[in-house]
Amino acid sequence: MPGAARGAANAFLHNAMGCAVTTLKKRRDFLRVAGARNSNATRGLVLQACPTADKSDGLKVGFTASRKVGNAVMRNRARRRLRAAVEKVMPLHAAPDYDYVVIARAGTAARPFEALIRDLKTALKRLNAWRGQ
Repeated sequence: MPGAARGAANAFLHNAMGCAVTTLKKRRDFLRVAGARNSNATRGLVLQACPTADKSDGLKVGFTASRKVGNAVMRNRARRRLRAAVEKVMPLHAAPDYDYVVIARAGTAARPFEALIRDLKTALKRLNAWRGQ
């Protein structure tokens, strides 16, 4: 994805949510979150969480989809759907002192959107990163 498009996607998340939500971009951040070994898998996604390295305001969320999800079109669709689910759930219910990585699964692109929302909420609760409102 070109740099300008990535920046636009990040700005979209920030503006649409009304809070400071940034995307994880660096490989070392993804590896740090994975290394914490704090994850939960549901039918539609895998959520990994790790206490944030720097105490900045806002959430940091990274998105990934491997080739197991499908071809490039399916991977992009799965990431867009995950981004939309995060946009709906995370600002209200995710603990702000964590970094998150949301991983697409093979059924993410075809899963009903409401089921993805439920999957994300369930994963947050199981990881003790739920902030109820």
